[in-house]
Amino acid sequence: MKSYFLIIATCLVLCTCNSSEGVEEPKSQAAIFRENQELEALIGEKARAVFKPIVGPAESPDNPITKEKVDLGKVLYFDNRLSKDQKNSCNSCHNLSSFGVDNLPTSPGDAGKSGSRNSPSVFNAALHASQFWDGRAKDVEEQAGLPILNPVEMAIPHEEFLIERISEIKMYQTLFRAAFPEDKNPVNYTNLKKAIGAFERILITPSHFDDYLAGNSSAFSLEEKKGLKSFMDAGCITCHAGPLLGANLFQKFGLYGDYWQHTKSKVIDEGRFTLTALESDKYVFKVPSLRNVAKTAPYFHDGSVTSLDESVRIMGVMNLGKELAEEEIKSIVTFLNSLTADIPDDVKTPPTLLEKEFVVIRP
Repeated sequence: MKSYFLIIATCLVLCTCNSSEGVEEPKSQAAIFRENQELEALIGEKARAVFKPIVGPAESPDNPITKEKVDLGKVLYFDNRLSKDQKNSCNSCHNLSSFGVDNLPTSPGDAGKSGSRNSPSVFNAALHASQFWDGRAKDVEEQAGLPILNPVEMAIPHEEFLIERISEIKMYQTLFRAAFPEDKNPVNYTNLKKAIGAFERILITPSHFDDYLAGNSSAFSLEEKKGLKSFMDAGCITCHAGPLLGANLFQKFGLYGDYWQHTKSKVIDEGRFTLTALESDKYVFKVPSLRNVAKTAPYFHDGSVTSLDESVRIMGVMNLGKELAEEEIKSIVTFLNSLTADIPDDVKTPPTLLEKEFVVIRP
């Protein structure tokens, strides 16, 4: 009998030992704290030199921000009457409830036909060095006026068509007069662009990454710091630096090969070449900001890739010339998630003035 119990006990011990093989013991809080401190000493100074906290609103000497302009701009931003058949607003493609995008590869216009490039987020766009994937607009004011007149997007045939339409609306007469009190005829296309631009200039979205950059090292978890280190060590900061982690320069997509071989793009877009006709601009695009990137899929100029992990892998191959390990990719994605901001409800909510408007507009 004793031998029987001895055999059972030995088996239990062996099973216990075998089951614990390969299982990593959880780290103590003290060990995590030490690792965090060591990592902070290693990357903190460099990170704060490379990125800088995001600051808003995005002021412009050519378009000073006033409450009246912002109020008018928000109404215009949400109003479908800025499109020919009154089906699309700015918010249709740059939805403020979904981080300033519509999460589609390309966006359907007023007549249902889709454009050729992905709609980038409107959040923080006013801080970009230029607008659109090819940089053809210098600021958000210029950008605001172009989709309205684009035949595929909002399809307004000419500026006068839209101004005549909104001039008949009493609400807009009042709002334009308040926003531009010094103008004799305030309802005009230039002021429309300024109002939308003023609204977009307040759409700045700091996250807890900015708290970290401001000196609060505890704002970042150990895993986020590891991801930040991976991001910097991999060479991503060559293009994705500054407060926006990008959006301040142009770069060829595919320094180490043809991008469409990896993105499986259906159409090969030649980028800025279509704008400048310079051979050096072929396949060159504005480097996108990575702010809120975890929420703004699909990715790249044509929305051809839905996974953030896959996008990181492709960028490693195509623009860094290296195959990133899966662990490295996941670590970088952990860092990218830290760039997601909390969008205030009052920003996402359509203005009540539009809900009260029931004016019939002539086609």
